[in-house]
Amino acid sequence: MKKGIHPSYNAATVNCACGNVFETRTTVGNLHLDICNMCHPFFTGTQKIIDTEGRVERFMKKYRKEDAKKG
Repeated sequence: MKKGIHPSYNAATVNCACGNVFETRTTVGNLHLDICNMCHPFFTGTQKIIDTEGRVERFMKKYRKEDAKKG
């Protein structure tokens, strides 16, 4: 590897809007996030699927049939 061309890789503090704080390493410096794994709906299990046209139900119905045929 060439000397002097790589950025420094230092410890950094990550602060989320929800109050979660953790340490990591980065070339950028300290980070301030709007959303993290502690408050994101997908990771907390509070994600809701809004289906106004029945697309999710059609998908589930279609693939339930195929699963029953395979088994």
